Amino acid sequence: MEAVLSTRQSEIISLVRSRGFASVESLSTQFEVTTQTIRRDINRLSELGLLRRVHGGVEVPPNRGNITYKARKILNLDAKNAIALSVANYIDDGATLAFSIGTTPEIVAEALEGHEALKIFTNNINVAITALRNTSNEVSITGGRLRHGDLDVLGSNAEAFFRSYKFDIGIFGVAGVDADGTLLDFNEDEAAARQAIMANCRQSFLVVDRSKFGRQAHVRSGSLTDVTKIFCEENPPAAILAIIETSPAELVVCKQESGL
Repeated sequence: MEAVLSTRQSEIISLVRSRGFASVESLSTQFEVTTQTIRRDINRLSELGLLRRVHGGVEVPPNRGNITYKARKILNLDAKNAIALSVANYIDDGATLAFSIGTTPEIVAEALEGHEALKIFTNNINVAITALRNTSNEVSITGGRLRHGDLDVLGSNAEAFFRSYKFDIGIFGVAGVDADGTLLDFNEDEAAARQAIMANCRQSFLVVDRSKFGRQAHVRSGSLTDVTKIFCEENPPAAILAIIETSPAELVVCKQESGL
């Protein structure tokens, strides 16, 4: 498994994203470590594409597109683990599940390793391999061209694949959630595949950590009010919470275990 971010590195990301920039000296003072330690943290976070090293400090990267799969897999990992464990409690043995692309759905698949006889349908190689660790599972994956990095298949093949079945539960994440509850993605094909899952499942589970609220992306892919359950590690912002409370969607706040 990939090495995870330290608590300090995760806090540096949150701080820089809220401020836009932080100097090495201010971070050193705040976290009570040497400037050399902070520079090592900054170097790693910059290599992962989570922040950008600049003279005297670190800032938010200018590229508004998505970051690499490798970096996303370890970002907010405590929250994603809490979400995955909570989702697992809502899934019965023998269920038929559709998984979209994304690091949080993959971690949910990992949390289901102890379940029996699941039928799993996905357009992501990482989810498929994870699900195959349990030999009682049946795993189906769409054909087509794999994207580098994310190891997923998008386009008409994936959409037709998901439209061919009726799933007990669809499990998916998003790139961001706008202030009005709109679900956002960076790519039209990602949005179309997710909507194909939503249209062909009895229950839809949105798995989203709090960092996705207010995160900007440009492709619309439905609304919070379209899903059955929303799994998050803590309450979303007040405006989003108000939208959920007046909709059929149910918010499930997933407790993070101490020491995660």
